[in-house]
Amino acid sequence: MLYAGAQGFVLFGGNGVKKVSRGDAGFPTVFLEREGGPGAIYLIGDETILEMAPQRVVAIVGTREASPYGVKVTTALARAFAESGIAVASGLARGIDAAAHRGALEAGGKTIAVMGTGVDVPYPVGHRELHREVGEKGLVLSENPPGMTAFPGCFPRRNRLIAALARVTIVVEAPYKSGAINTATQALDAGRVVAAIPGPIDSPKSAGANLLLRDGAQFIHSVDDALMLYGLTAGRKPERAVLGTAEAAVWAALEEGQASAEVLADRSGLEVRSVLEGIARLELNGMVRQTAGGAVERAAIG
Repeated sequence: MLYAGAQGFVLFGGNGVKKVSRGDAGFPTVFLEREGGPGAIYLIGDETILEMAPQRVVAIVGTREASPYGVKVTTALARAFAESGIAVASGLARGIDAAAHRGALEAGGKTIAVMGTGVDVPYPVGHRELHREVGEKGLVLSENPPGMTAFPGCFPRRNRLIAALARVTIVVEAPYKSGAINTATQALDAGRVVAAIPGPIDSPKSAGANLLLRDGAQFIHSVDDALMLYGLTAGRKPERAVLGTAEAAVWAALEEGQASAEVLADRSGLEVRSVLEGIARLELNGMVRQTAGGAVERAAIG
């Protein structure tokens, strides 16, 4: 099927543009968790990938002016996550973003391209073919209607959607002031985990990533380090972890349905502090999630 966007006709192998509004079945709950979320989203491709968010989605972002090292690392990370059943989200920009999408696609995995333009408008124009491939094999997403070109502020708005979709945001080669650092900030504001790849201390391209590490971001020393953020080793899909006493008690208490920490304490007989510790460990292992209202519920893993 052909779509007439601002950049001309774009072929998407038969995939149509779908609009999903708040209140519709299929609207991602991750976009309801904070104020200022989109009122509607536009999709091209496999919308079932959204069911993986946020527990089985990783965001990989970074500078448009990536070094060969940055591209190599990003590709290796994206391939490893894709092979392990984790979808890779990024913004389809040059450099790190493109390497993240291509790495996931090369591995036969799932990827989500979040656009600052309309869902049918490749940006940059040079990524027309990558945009088409993601639309056919993964998912292209935007809150802007078809045909919308870039406008002031569109990319920070896009970044908040990338951050919301992913359980972990990994920053590779980002200057102090960059879209990647903006995405990381939005991820932290959303209560997500932020990780970074260290770079040379004299490289402006790594200054922002290094600053994140100084301020407490997860340090990624290897591909295995990154996978461990999801309780994974290379090539293995998520499994439930061996549970300690508090985690097991909280997990059992959730059998009755979602609840606040206080209610879970009543159900389990634990102190609230122990419940909170158990929730934190379960959340780290991807076994529970917090709802928009602040309750805790089991997260499907599979």
